[in-house]
Amino acid sequence: ITPMKTHLKALTFLLLFFITGCAVYISLAPIEKPLKEQLVEGKGAPKILIADVSGTITEGEKESLLSSKNFTAAMIKEALQKAEEDSDVSGIILKINSNGGSVSASDTIYHEILKFKKKKNIPVYACVTDMGVSGAYYISMATDKVFSHPTSINGGIGVFVMKFNIEGLMSKIGVEGEIVKSGDKKDSWSPFRPSTPEEKEIFQKIIDELHSRFVSVIYEQRKNLLTKEEIQRLADGRVYTAEQAYKAKLIDKIGYLDDAIEEMKKSLNIKEAKIIRYYRPGTYKPTVYSSYPEGTEGINLSISVNDLSVFKGVKFMYLWLP
Repeated sequence: ITPMKTHLKALTFLLLFFITGCAVYISLAPIEKPLKEQLVEGKGAPKILIADVSGTITEGEKESLLSSKNFTAAMIKEALQKAEEDSDVSGIILKINSNGGSVSASDTIYHEILKFKKKKNIPVYACVTDMGVSGAYYISMATDKVFSHPTSINGGIGVFVMKFNIEGLMSKIGVEGEIVKSGDKKDSWSPFRPSTPEEKEIFQKIIDELHSRFVSVIYEQRKNLLTKEEIQRLADGRVYTAEQAYKAKLIDKIGYLDDAIEEMKKSLNIKEAKIIRYYRPGTYKPTVYSSYPEGTEGINLSISVNDLSVFKGVKFMYLWLP
């Protein structure tokens, strides 16, 4: 067998794997248990909850062997519900380390935080420890104050939609795609062919509308500091260092998580507070800088075509993807 034939066979196998939806799933994990509270440090009756927003923000996809850690609306909803039921929780700090994610997931989390603040009427801060860009920055606009570590990356205000055009690959291995459709736009953004100028124009209008929403969300939070025109100039997709973001008035303070905690204590007019976090039974999170206590006891290995497929569907993203 010549090397060329071997490569073609490999490409054919991968393409069929993508199309047919083959999957392997092995799960040794029990059913997830409810969140429990863990004392990280401090004392006194008031509690300040540290809630992680880390990884790619998604609607609800599970973490798998081939994907990075995800953060979902269900995670923050569960934490907020638990905090809402605890009268001693006096404030929340979102510890953010995320490059953003889907438009809908980011907006849902933003909405849940605003709804929580209205019900509970306690301060909610954001502290970017490493990266708080795109959808993660969008989420931070639901908080009362945004801190950023001196070496963190912020901003990335923008939206995109992407696809792979595999028409050339399919023609090389002798595979053709066929579709019967009700209208000429029904297969818009198909990976089996190049997009038409009209289709690109349709998607550009959607992108522009979603981008305008992003700008409006920022303006609603920072209208005392920035005009909408100033935000639009900043919202070209670029990322900013903490110093740049502070000078541009995109964040409120440069400081560490400890600084955000102390600032919150001052705003609450308290000297002592328990710093808590929520965790799943079976996990151990010893400090405020520990990552999100996600998952359950056991092992969960999955390899799914959804992790690899270029046909998973169109997703509009508030995501920084260099």
